[in-house]
Amino acid sequence: MQSGVGWPRTERFPMHRVLCSLVLAPVLLAGCGSAVVNPVSGQSERSVMSEQAEIAEGQKAHKQVLQEYGVVNDARLQAYVNDLGQKLSKLSHRNQLQWHFTLLDSPEINAFALPGGYVYVTRGILAYMDNEADLAGVIGHEIGHVTARHGAQRATREADAGLGVLAATVLGAVLESQGVSGAGRVASQVSQTAASGYIASYGRDQELQADGLGAEYLSRSSYDPRNMINVITVLKNQERFAADQARADGRAPPAQNSWLASHPSNDQRLQMITQLAAKYPVQGKGAYSDEGRARYLQAINGMIFGETADQGLTRGRNFYHAPLGIAITAPGNWKIQNDAAQLTLVNAERDAALVVKTVPAKAGKTHDEVIRTLLKPDQGRTDRLVINGLQATRFVGARNNAQGKAQALEVTLVSGPGNTIFLLSYTAKDAAALLRARRQLQEAEGSFRALTAADRAAARPWVIKTVPYPRGGFAEMARKSPLENAESQLRLINGFYGGGEPRPGQLVKTIDAS
Repeated sequence: MQSGVGWPRTERFPMHRVLCSLVLAPVLLAGCGSAVVNPVSGQSERSVMSEQAEIAEGQKAHKQVLQEYGVVNDARLQAYVNDLGQKLSKLSHRNQLQWHFTLLDSPEINAFALPGGYVYVTRGILAYMDNEADLAGVIGHEIGHVTARHGAQRATREADAGLGVLAATVLGAVLESQGVSGAGRVASQVSQTAASGYIASYGRDQELQADGLGAEYLSRSSYDPRNMINVITVLKNQERFAADQARADGRAPPAQNSWLASHPSNDQRLQMITQLAAKYPVQGKGAYSDEGRARYLQAINGMIFGETADQGLTRGRNFYHAPLGIAITAPGNWKIQNDAAQLTLVNAERDAALVVKTVPAKAGKTHDEVIRTLLKPDQGRTDRLVINGLQATRFVGARNNAQGKAQALEVTLVSGPGNTIFLLSYTAKDAAALLRARRQLQEAEGSFRALTAADRAAARPWVIKTVPYPRGGFAEMARKSPLENAESQLRLINGFYGGGEPRPGQLVKTIDAS
């Protein structure tokens, strides 16, 4: 994040920024729209967006996406993704568009499209695809959103509903799967809009149509349409993994179909795409024989898995941020959530947390200035202290919120490396939860420190490596892996979460500490 209180821009990107920033130009909302022919259906439909307007909106939002996400700094891998996308787009219903395919530097499992031919996949989703045809299915699905003018259709419905944003345009295939990191936060942003139910009322058909178009574009490109089944299966396995992890942690599994009730669940999508793919005939001997698995594994070999050093690295109970020069350790059974705006250490009951943010320079150079300009308390007291050699100020007080009610404040300001001031806030569901968690909150706060030599040695990114599958199976691979729940995660990234084994000697993906 470049301004305000939060991490630098290199942190993870909250998708709702793009959702809220795609504001339609007033001219697009003027009148009742005009009739256009949908390239996929061939039927006329009323639309507030012409093709030129789609392109203009895509161009504007594209710059914001690149600024917020960042792109993977690997020209070879970028070219691989772009070449595959261009191959598919040339055989699509809108091959006259100038298409853009970008690999974003995010560990989130996601893909999305903007109007006018802008398609994005994250390196996070690449880690879970098994071959080139699977990735082609993901990209084909997103191309389908553009070719069927789903963004324009949504803009038209939103204009009718009185909304001025493309509130659902960038929700891609993977974002809508339950249990995937980030999806719930985006869902809460969208579901709070006044017309969320209206927008959702046509989401099911659009997602299922995009799945079908993905299968069609696979077939046109000589990939087996059945690879779309693999794509949806990956999403389903993510759901299962999230549910299994929640149960292991003593939490309730994520609610099924928790985004919006009218969106298709992954079970529905899997059933539909299985039936649809079976209708495609094999067009000649070996027509669909090349899944491109060897090319794909070669392309992603060495790609970073999970967070980058610039985003901050979570390693067990420890979090390291090399650019900021700081580290912190979570208490036992607490979870670390590294988001764009902040770092959050959450207790097992999920009713209390320590929130860590950076303070913008304009808020002040001293702790007292920051308290006055940023916190703006009505009352309170300060105490000076030192945390692991770093100067700190403890503030306990209150301020009135927008409704005029007193809001408790309990924060610690710490001067870290590079003249950066950090804000550590105690937050809880209620006073009782805060009291129960206080000892562990103080423990977490007391671990805040400048990076030590040992911390820097541990703060190394993980990368994907391809190795022959050993005779000892995933259990043998897990013993050498830095991952938590390593065997389950290795099964997940290799497509065997539901059971089964690769052949001994077959190339598989593993995660290696670089």
